Amino acid sequence: MKVWIFIAVVISLILIGLVFYSFRFKYIETPKYKIIKTLGAVEIREYPGMILAQTSLPKSDYNTEGNNGFRTVAGYIFGGNQSQQKIAMTAPVIMKMGDSASMSFVMPSEYSLKDLPSPSNNQVKLVSEGSKVLAVVRFGGFSNSEKIKQHADQLYSVLDSNGLKHRGELLYLGYNAPWDVTNRRNEVAVELVDFK
Repeated sequence: MKVWIFIAVVISLILIGLVFYSFRFKYIETPKYKIIKTLGAVEIREYPGMILAQTSLPKSDYNTEGNNGFRTVAGYIFGGNQSQQKIAMTAPVIMKMGDSASMSFVMPSEYSLKDLPSPSNNQVKLVSEGSKVLAVVRFGGFSNSEKIKQHADQLYSVLDSNGLKHRGELLYLGYNAPWDVTNRRNEVAVELVDFK
């Protein structure tokens, strides 16, 4: 009987810890985009320029590459840089899915490219991206390659039916820490061409 009480207490403490960390990470910085238009489940958003810490991936499959890419880039913000500087976590984590797959963390807006320390790991690069217009579909729950494809198909269908041209690879945007179990936010996006 004492063993079951001990197990129940341990499980309760773990759940309390997960809830605490979930709330703690709800307040991290996200890019300040502007919604230009909504087409059913698709939002057309204008994003400002941003700086990314990015690593290349051997293939664009979320199930096989997501964790490795995340760990590589996370190393940079957790002190894996020439200054051993910790950099605040932001959201979303961005996985570019296509012939040139990559995983990126958005750097906090307080930094310019020259303010950021150089990565210690030569697999991590700092990249400056200009402003862009993205078409985005949002979905909940835990993500996997199949869900990403399902929502990407939905996104492409809406864009095609509205005659909207897009370029580049599909982007997966993940907003949650791995231990978040509720209110999870995932998105798929593509960059639009000449959107007016």
